[in-house]
Amino acid sequence: MTSDRAASARGTRRRYSAELQAQVLAECDAPGASVAKVAMSHGINANVVHRWRQLAREVRPVPASPTGEFVPVSLPAMSAATDVRDIQIQLRRGTTTMTITWPVGECGAQLQPLVDALTAELLKHDVLHADETPVAMLKPGHGKTPRAYVWSYCTTRFNETKAVVFDFAESRAGLHAREFLGLPGSDHNRGWRGKLVCDDYSGYKQLLTMGVTEAGCLAHARRKFFDLWANHKSQVAEEALKYFVQLYEVEREVQDLDPDERRRIRQLKARPVADALNKWLTLQRQKVPDGSATAKAIDYSLNRWIALTRYLDDGDLPADNNWVENQIRPIALGRNIWLFAGSLRAGKRAAAIMSLVHSARLNGHDPYAYLKDVLERLPMQPASRVQDLLPHRWQPTITES
Repeated sequence: MTSDRAASARGTRRRYSAELQAQVLAECDAPGASVAKVAMSHGINANVVHRWRQLAREVRPVPASPTGEFVPVSLPAMSAATDVRDIQIQLRRGTTTMTITWPVGECGAQLQPLVDALTAELLKHDVLHADETPVAMLKPGHGKTPRAYVWSYCTTRFNETKAVVFDFAESRAGLHAREFLGLPGSDHNRGWRGKLVCDDYSGYKQLLTMGVTEAGCLAHARRKFFDLWANHKSQVAEEALKYFVQLYEVEREVQDLDPDERRRIRQLKARPVADALNKWLTLQRQKVPDGSATAKAIDYSLNRWIALTRYLDDGDLPADNNWVENQIRPIALGRNIWLFAGSLRAGKRAAAIMSLVHSARLNGHDPYAYLKDVLERLPMQPASRVQDLLPHRWQPTITES
């Protein structure tokens, strides 16, 4: 009895993940592929796969470019950027997932100069956030849907320039961050040498040998102890969390102050707490066995202490990386809806569109009004003045009545 029949016999319907559906459909589209054989290899009834293919054809709009590529856009981005009365979006409901596709290949290509200008503007700033999140990318004929990544770079909440740039890449390798920042070994000569607020992912570590200064994420350190307390009710974790509460109370106090005053209050109120936490963690570490969950949580903080506390000496630095994680969250949520990027080029064009959509939203603009105005003005805009159309400088066109 197949797994589908077994599920039917129990009176339940087997659920398939969006990623599995995308993988199966990609394998079926490969030259010479047999739907029956693909379905059998995954233990899925062939009729189910035929139904998926039928639904995919029903929601497929007319391609907007000669390449016939479709660019995925997350639902949060779409809801922020579009008005369904003005842009036709074909929806299909009633399935486990809802698929949204938007033929914006040509649109993404036309907007690329503006995204390049936004990237150049972003890299003028000395403090940036960085983070990355996985997305599925179709590669028919490869047997499975490979994992690509959307890298996110943005200014801090303390910066008057509100900007975020998404960079779609084939992998999570650190070379992609190096390429974006224009560091040695890349194809660009941007040569960014600033302070990068990031998590402890090893892909960022090689940047530190190229003039980039690491600023750690206090929230990641806190999370280690929170998980320890939530899962094991550890008294050590509970005590550690009290220190983090005090540190974040100071951050709430200084978030709206200028950099000099922020640094002064941090030194006055947060530095003593951080020093006490360091001493306490060092003492506790001597009492717990190597390899234990408590030891790992403590080691995470102690081994990264300089990076974690660098913000105390610099009023321009945030205490954690939460700001960029909030910017990348719509993509993390949206990938469960648009399922996958159709190709590397489609992913890059989607990233370009989303960079402008999210930057517009950060600056308080209606993303749809912004994109509509920019697309109308960009063809006639002199190359020397393309920066005037960036989200943080844009002024809507005033029409005379």
